[in-house]
Amino acid sequence: MGGGGQLTEAGEGRAAGVYTWEEVQSHCNRNDQWLVIDRKVYNISQWAKRHPGGFRIISHYAGEDATEAFTAFHPDVKFVQKFLKPLQIGVLAASEPSQDRDKNVAIIQDFHSLRMQAESEGLFRAQPLFFCLHLGHILLLEALAWLIIWLWGTSWTLTLLCSILQSQAGWLQHDFGHLSVFKKSSWNHMLQKFVIGHVKGASANWWNHRHFQHHAKPNIFSKDPDVNMLHVFVVGATQPVEYGIKKIKYMPYHHQHQYFLLVGPPLLIPVYFHIQIIRTMISRHDWGDLAWSMSFYIRYLCCYIPLYGLLGSVALISFVRFLESHWFVWVTQMNHLPMDIDHEKHRDWLTMQLQATCNIEQSLFNDWFSGHLNFQIEHHLFPTMPRHNYHRVAPLVHALCEKHGIPYQVKTMWQGLADVIRSLKHSGDLWLDAYLHK
Repeated sequence: MGGGGQLTEAGEGRAAGVYTWEEVQSHCNRNDQWLVIDRKVYNISQWAKRHPGGFRIISHYAGEDATEAFTAFHPDVKFVQKFLKPLQIGVLAASEPSQDRDKNVAIIQDFHSLRMQAESEGLFRAQPLFFCLHLGHILLLEALAWLIIWLWGTSWTLTLLCSILQSQAGWLQHDFGHLSVFKKSSWNHMLQKFVIGHVKGASANWWNHRHFQHHAKPNIFSKDPDVNMLHVFVVGATQPVEYGIKKIKYMPYHHQHQYFLLVGPPLLIPVYFHIQIIRTMISRHDWGDLAWSMSFYIRYLCCYIPLYGLLGSVALISFVRFLESHWFVWVTQMNHLPMDIDHEKHRDWLTMQLQATCNIEQSLFNDWFSGHLNFQIEHHLFPTMPRHNYHRVAPLVHALCEKHGIPYQVKTMWQGLADVIRSLKHSGDLWLDAYLHK
């Protein structure tokens, strides 16, 4: 037991402690991790490595109240709670508040009520036809891409069209990864592996373990891998000043808004992600995902070598990755990069997500182009909600934000794209000023 914990009797005959927030918060190291869910204290130190969502995401909440995150990520909370029972070591003392670190109780309660309303209105129920049609249109586009080349040849124009037709599957695997399609998690996992593995040649486990961290702690340094820029860029308003004061200059950051166009969108997927995926699958002995990935390359080469030859087929794969990378980077970064990026501040779920996220206005094209991630706010607040319901919950979220004075930003597509460059330039200017004058 933790130091000072008063012993009581747990419901199943186990000795359980009564703890303060100060005691819980002291257990936040790599090998000593506690967290709180619904006032119950759990020791996850040994179990974290077996966490299906990955070790890092659950570790990001060590020493904290994880109630809101736990509810957001698990569509069947009662089922998951069965696995938590052996980990429970006690409860919070009656004198302790349910929230830690001075979080706004009214916001947390109102957001909980909003979630209950969304559940009662069926907004977490998926429409199977929507996702069947979406999967069908992706497979149809894949087949059409090959058929166009087979019928009419390998001209540059047709090759470009073929490449564009193969760039939509990433959004659908994202739906399956968030368990937002089927009630049974195993079905979601199976379809995700098919789409991201066989259709795209990547790894479901690599994606999930990385992406869930982003959702759990968006735009928070050392916790959100999407803002780990490997010293190539400085982002937000805090990091550039820290780098400047310390005279860190891995790159000419005051020009990052210019070289971003050369190293960001073009290289993220075909170079950085590709290397990371292969290394992760091999180092973790993830032979299942490796087999799915290899099935993509075998199918792809069998289909396109007769048309392009070996080198031409490899070049085609690389070009498709190049286009996908631009598509992916611009869609994801316009929702997050211009927003608040900083160190951990221990905010409530609603405030944390809204300060790190903005929306792009709705239109048929924007919905299709972004895989409905133009509703990024709603997606971050309710990651297991089917995407076809984002537009229904959005007015409720907007009203709640207005009630509590939380900015709810909606931009045009062009404004969102331009803000990516503006934010990089602003961060670069902050770095240069600190580097020269502080």
